[in-house]
Amino acid sequence: MRVADFHFELPESLIARHPLAERRASRLLVLDGVTGDLQHRRFADLLDHLRPGDLMVFNNTRVIPARLFGWKASGGKLEILVERVLDDERVLAHVRASKSPKAGSRILIEGGGEAQMLARHDALFELRFDQHVLFLLERVGHMPLPPYIDRPDEAADRERYQTVYAARAGAVAAPTAGLHFDEALLAAIGEKGVATAFVTLHVGAGTFQPVRVERIEDHHMHREWLDVGQDVVDAVAACRARGGRVVAVGTTSVRALESAARDGVLRPFSGDTDIFIYPGRPFYVVDALVTNFHLPESTLLMLVSAFAGYPETMAAYAAAVAQGYRFFSYGDAMFITRNPAPRGPEETP
Repeated sequence: MRVADFHFELPESLIARHPLAERRASRLLVLDGVTGDLQHRRFADLLDHLRPGDLMVFNNTRVIPARLFGWKASGGKLEILVERVLDDERVLAHVRASKSPKAGSRILIEGGGEAQMLARHDALFELRFDQHVLFLLERVGHMPLPPYIDRPDEAADRERYQTVYAARAGAVAAPTAGLHFDEALLAAIGEKGVATAFVTLHVGAGTFQPVRVERIEDHHMHREWLDVGQDVVDAVAACRARGGRVVAVGTTSVRALESAARDGVLRPFSGDTDIFIYPGRPFYVVDALVTNFHLPESTLLMLVSAFAGYPETMAAYAAAVAQGYRFFSYGDAMFITRNPAPRGPEETP
C-alpha cells in the first residue's frame, strides 16, 4: 500500500489558523459508513446523530505549554519542544539550535529558569530543569501550536487549544476533535441519554511527523503514553449490553481503545502504544467517530480510511475541499459511522 495513495490537494486558504468565536460554531460533515452518503451540517447537529444508550469516549489529556525559548550558556539561541515529561524535573524534548547542545551543557530559559542537557536519545534530548518542570512551563512556556498554524501563539490559545474537559497534563498537541465541545453541548448529550467515559492519551509531537517511506507497511509509529481504566472497560461492556454504540471523540481515543483491545478483547491498559491503524486492520471497540480533517498522506488520514473505507474517505475529503470546509486543528469536523466492509486503495478502481 502506497503512502501516495493518501495524497489530496488542499488550498492554503482552507487551513484554519485561528479558532472560531464559539467552539460549536464549526461545520460537521456526516459520513454514513454503510451507504457512503454525505450530509453537510453544523457541529451542534451532532445531537441528531447520537442515540440514547450510546457511549461517547473522550480523551482527557491536557496540553502543556511545551514550547520554550532560550539560549545555550555558551551562546546561541535555541528552541525547546517538550515531548514527554519524565518526572518533576526531567523531560525528553526536541531542541532546535544551530549546534546541538552537548551532554553536561547549561541552557538558560527565556523568562527565567535553567536546564542541563543530560543525554541524547536518538532525536530527543534528556533535559533536567532547576525547578518543577510543569510549574516552569505554565509560567514561561508557549502553547505548542502545530507547524501548519504558522503564527506565534496568543493568549487566547491557552484556552482554545485545550478541551473544556482537559484534566491530565502531558500532551504537546491537542486532541482536536474535542475542541468543538462546550459545557452546554456536553450537558445536552447527557440529557439525551448518551453516557460518557474518559481515556487518556498524551499526544506527542510525532503526530505531525510526515511519513517518510513509500510503502505504508514500512512506517514505524511514534510511541505515546495512554491509560484506559477499568471504568472505561465496564462502560463499554454496559454500552454493548444495552445495544448502544461506542462513539470515539478523536483519533487519539480510537488509538487508546484499540490499543487496549489489540487481541480483540478490551482490557485495562496503561503504558506506551505504537499502534498503527491503516486499511485492512480490524476495529474491535469503536463504532462511530468524531474527528477533524487531517493532513494529506498522514497516519491519521490512514486511520480514518481504515474506519470509513478508502474510497469513501477520499470522496468525503474531496467534497470538504469543494465546499470550503476548514481543515486541521482549529478546523471543522466529521461524524463517521464505521464501514462494515471497508475497502483499501488496492481494492479501489
